Amino acid sequence: MAFVTSNQTAADVARGVSRLLMQQGFSPILEFTLANGRRLDVAALGPDGTMLGVEIKVALADLRGDTKWPDYLEFCEHFYFAIPPDFPDHHVPDGTGLIVADRYGGAIVRPSPAWKIHPSRRKAVTLSFAKVAAERLALMLARNGDLAKLTAETE
Repeated sequence: MAFVTSNQTAADVARGVSRLLMQQGFSPILEFTLANGRRLDVAALGPDGTMLGVEIKVALADLRGDTKWPDYLEFCEHFYFAIPPDFPDHHVPDGTGLIVADRYGGAIVRPSPAWKIHPSRRKAVTLSFAKVAAERLALMLARNGDLAKLTAETE
């Protein structure tokens, strides 16, 4: 029988990936748009400034039809596909990292190769990441009426 879709949603996998990355010292954000217009499902900044990207796949047809993932590599030092536990992992492209995750956590099944990013691009991606993260925090606090917390915690 062909694998059509997982019982896990992309949101479940994203939650597990985020939990895994935080345990590993990374700071993840979801849906991060790169300078080339491509959007990573999960982008994460490591304690040493390492940029990591994750593309989530929960449907085999989506994985097979995805031709855009190589466009992420020039912006990431590590790149992973993340799939749910019941996804057939032999379809994930070689030469990429692999994370298996559900809503509760995840595991790196295949480490990502390391790519080099030009220092100027790394700086631009890091600044963009910081700006997006800060804006999302401010919007979340504003929605909750807690915007004063932004200034109170810095005093």
